[in-house]
Amino acid sequence: MQRTGYGGTTNMQPCKGERICRMSQSLSQVYIHLIFSTKHRVPLLTPDIYEGLREYMGGTLRTLESPSLVLGVASDHVHVLFCLSRKMALTNVIEEIKRSSSKWIKTQGSQFADMYWQAGYGAFSVSASRLDAVKRYILNQEEHHRRVSFQDEFRKFLKEYKVDYDERYVWD
Repeated sequence: MQRTGYGGTTNMQPCKGERICRMSQSLSQVYIHLIFSTKHRVPLLTPDIYEGLREYMGGTLRTLESPSLVLGVASDHVHVLFCLSRKMALTNVIEEIKRSSSKWIKTQGSQFADMYWQAGYGAFSVSASRLDAVKRYILNQEEHHRRVSFQDEFRKFLKEYKVDYDERYVWD
């Protein structure tokens, strides 16, 4: 059976009891490397909350049906590699992970009362063939940042992914 759709002809096969077969599932596999920092890159995050923050963010992502593969925490920023839910917009996932984790951090002690995430973020697509390399990169943040600042690292990502940006509006 041929059926004309938007701008062309497609072959559709008849199904039992139906005139036309339809795809029964919506499938996706979109991996995202998310990077965002504390407001003004203030090094407020301390090693004693790193593990708890990773667990909290991982739980939030599971709730959003966007499971994390790895989370890296540094004193002034985080890296998150996750699989984006087919049911949620990327901006909604990011908004919730930042909102909820900021609230959680503030419950960890008075020294975190002024903790805020920057307004922006970087979200970069990752092919399945590069997952292991990105995981290693995220897990090696402590060593990496002995040589490279967060700002230089972020600029490198923007160049690598060919993202146009205005330096005046990247940092807050």
